[in-house]
This record gives sequence, C-alpha cells and structure tokens, in this order.
Amino acid sequence: MSESTDDAELFTTAEDAARSLAFASIQSIYRYPVKGLTPERLELVELMAGKYFPGDRLFAIENGPSGFIAEAPDFQPKIKFLMLMRNERLAALEARFDDATAELVIRLEDAEVARGKLDTAEGREAIEAFFQRYSRYELRGAPRVLAAPPEFRFVDTTEGYVSLINLASCRALGDLIGQPVDPLRFRGNLYLDGMEPWEEFDLVGHTIEVGSHVRLKITQRIFRCAATNVDPVTAKRDMDVPGTLMRTFGHTDCGIFAEIEQGGLIVDGDSVRITL
Repeated sequence: MSESTDDAELFTTAEDAARSLAFASIQSIYRYPVKGLTPERLELVELMAGKYFPGDRLFAIENGPSGFIAEAPDFQPKIKFLMLMRNERLAALEARFDDATAELVIRLEDAEVARGKLDTAEGREAIEAFFQRYSRYELRGAPRVLAAPPEFRFVDTTEGYVSLINLASCRALGDLIGQPVDPLRFRGNLYLDGMEPWEEFDLVGHTIEVGSHVRLKITQRIFRCAATNVDPVTAKRDMDVPGTLMRTFGHTDCGIFAEIEQGGLIVDGDSVRITL
C-alpha cells in the first residue's frame, strides 16, 4: 500500500473517531442583554477564553438601591433587580438591544413603549421612566439602569459564564408536568439536542468541544428558582418547575454552567463532543 493510501486511511480513521465522540449538537444560541428581559437568538457567536458569554447580562434594572458600585463591582443577588422570579410581567415585553448604537427598544403588544441609548444619561432615563410606570406596584424604590463594567456581568451566580440546556430534559420535564415546557423558561445560552434526559449532569467536571475549536469546562449544575414558572410567551405564572423537580428527583437542578477554556466561533448545528 502506498504512503498516500496509508495517510488517507489514517485520516479517515481519525475522522471516524472524532465523529464517534459526538453526543449532541447545538440547536440554538441565545443571549440576554438586559437581565430579566427578552432573549435574543443568535445565528453564531464568538467566545473568548476566560470571558463571559458575549453580550449577555450587560445591563440590569435596579429595583431600588442595591448597593452596586460600578467602580468596585461585586456580585449582587437577583432580588435586588427587576427579574422574572418576582416580576413575571417582564416576560410580556419584547426588548431588543443594538450593540452598534447601544440602543434598547421595548415593545408591548406590538407597540413601541420605550426607547433609549443605554450609553447616555438621557437614554437610561427614558428606560427608567418606562419601568417607573410599568412596574410601579413592584418597585421598592426608583428603577435605575445599571451597566456592567468590563469583566463583570449581572449573572445569578459567580460561576455563570455560559449556561447549557439539554432539550431532552425539557421534554422529560414536560412529561412529568403533563404539558410541554418551553426551553426558554431556563434562559440558557446554548441549547443542546441529541442527549438523553438529564445526561448533562454527567458532564460536570468534564471538558466538551463545540464545533472546530471551542472547549468548555463544565463546572456545575444550575439551581432553578420560581422564574422558570413563568411562561416566556404569555407572561403567566402557570407551572411549578422547581417543585416538580424537587418532588421527583430531590433537587431543583436543570442545565449546567461552563467556563470557556478555549475560544472560537459557534454556529447553529455545531457538534458537541466530550474530550477523553
């Protein structure tokens, strides 16, 4: 057999081995520019090692004084912000953030209700004035738009760099509840298909590869709160997701967190492999 034939056979074997390690694929990609507001679907995203998910939780709406100091940012519990766990009417809003202009546009029932550039005082005041009216019965003080300084995000835990949701687990949870569970209730960044229900928990402590270059270290399971009880389309609190999980499994976990070990581009349909 010629040397070129040997090389071709080795290359084919390597490709087959790589394919055999694939256990899932990326079904969809989302970011959440403003904590508690609308998810935005992405066709692709470029991750950077050691960083947060791009464009994710860049802003939060402070519900009265929170103690947050931009010059010395520190993790704050989500109860200090407008958020779905307590403020389900947020799900009725359609929000879109433009990276190039830093403009946030909010719509309600197909009508624009607020618009403001979040990098200007006037723009932030326009958004704050809207929430002063819209959330007036849920406010503990004046709402204020907070912007995350570099290397900080308004995530729910200090380990929340990238969140991954197993769609099979969502379907299995729907079977337990007796009606479909919209995966967007879990506000994840990467939604995976092709796995067994709850198989994602076995990945904790392992590193996975996504697409051609990205490597994610799975760090922990995600504890779920009452925010998942809110339907992301109707804004109605119509399920008891944490309670169902606790009664069935003795925990309230759904999804996993990961840190970015090696950056790169991720697109819809990318394969997900576990490293050996």
